[in-house]
This record gives sequence, C-alpha cells and structure tokens, in this order.
Amino acid sequence: MRVFLTRLLVAAAVLTAMPAAWAADDALQGIRQAGILRVGTTGDYKPFSYKGDDGALVGADVEMAKELATALGVRAEFVPTTWKTLIEDLKADKFDVALGGITVNPDRAAVGDFSVPNVTDGKRPIARCADKEKFTTVEAIDQPATRVVVNPGGTNEKFARASFTKAPIEVWPDNRTIFAQIAANKADVMVTDGVEADLQAKLNPGVLCAVPVAAPFTHFENAYLLRKDPALKQAVDQWMTTALSNGLWKAKLDAAMR
Repeated sequence: MRVFLTRLLVAAAVLTAMPAAWAADDALQGIRQAGILRVGTTGDYKPFSYKGDDGALVGADVEMAKELATALGVRAEFVPTTWKTLIEDLKADKFDVALGGITVNPDRAAVGDFSVPNVTDGKRPIARCADKEKFTTVEAIDQPATRVVVNPGGTNEKFARASFTKAPIEVWPDNRTIFAQIAANKADVMVTDGVEADLQAKLNPGVLCAVPVAAPFTHFENAYLLRKDPALKQAVDQWMTTALSNGLWKAKLDAAMR
C-alpha cells in the first residue's frame, strides 16, 4: 500500500505541475454561485460508487464527492449516468464532475479535464474459483469454449473487443449483477479492474476468485473527469493531492472494501 500511495503522489505532483488546457468555461464560479456540485456517477461499480436496492449511493468516491463539495463550500448533488453515455452526458452539461472508477483515456480527456489520479490499477480476470487456473493469460481466455461477459460501453468492453477474437463475448447490461452470471455458470470469466476483481472475490468467498495472473493485462490510472475549466481543475487537483497525502482517500477506500 505504501508503494501504491507513493506512485499516486508522484503522479499527482507531475500532473499538478502540467498547464491545464484553457477554456472559456467558468465552471468553478458557476458551481459556487449555484451552491451545488453536480456529480455524475454510474452507481454500479464497487468499491467506488454503488447504488443499493434501497436507492442509496455508497462507495469511496461517493464519500469523496461529499468531501470535495464541502471543500468548495457547496453541497453535492448526484446525477445518474452510464459508462456508455458518460462522455455525451458531460458534453451536455449534465454534471460538473464525474467519478466512480473512471479510467483516464484520450477520448474522455478530449471532452473534459482529468484530475490527478487516485488509483493505479490494471485489468485482471475474475472467474469461478474452480476455474481460476484456466484463465491466467489472454490466450487461455480467448478460446471458442470460453464465455466472456462484459458490461456495456466502458473500458472492460473495449478491452474484450480488442483482445478476444475467438471467445464469444456477451454484453450484460447491469454491472451490479454481472458477477452473478459467472457464479451461476452462465458466463465463465470477466476481465475488469483489479480492485473490482479483488472485491468481488471477497464478497463471494469460495465461489468467485480473482485469477492469479503473473501480471495485470493492462496498466492504467483512475481519476475524476471534470468540466474543462482551469480554475476547477486546479481546485480539485489541490484537494486530491492533499487527500492522497493525508490519508483521506486511503481511509475512504479501505472502508468501502470491507
């Protein structure tokens, strides 16, 4: 965990020093005038953002959003979005910041500003524990008899489409219930963010296991996606850098992993 936090702090320092793309968008001023920080989140990704059956949003990034709003002197208002519509919803000005395990990539960076990252991770498989030794490489997964399942519109589907040409790919519409498909033997494997694979294995002991791969299949960072505005990016970056260094983010993530 110490190495993990060190890498994040180094990345935070580098990104904070980079000049933001200037845009004629007074997002931060508008947020403060309205007294509301509109937070877009999918609500389907433990441990970052998850809507339970009671409709309540929970997760590490949900709690961080409340902390961020307080730091800006406003209150947080959560706006539902999906992985498939995330970019278009930001373009349509439905929210000021999107969070909840959002991977940094060029398509998203073309539309908004990314904060300094709060997660460094990689794609790893999760499968039934009885099959965990069968799927330790991309090649082992990419077989005609392997049923790969993905959630729509995000980086998991993008990875699967780019990596698997022989294995059939099923798109399951609800990321909250997708792991039950594997547990029920209606799918064999999903390649997702490592933190999600570890958490779902913890939540389904003896049934689902994070596959013991030699190394993650990819490497990436997660961050908050912001409306383009230098002042907003600077404020969020400073707040996030502090949250990484003082242990606030680690405390929120540790609590959400229980």
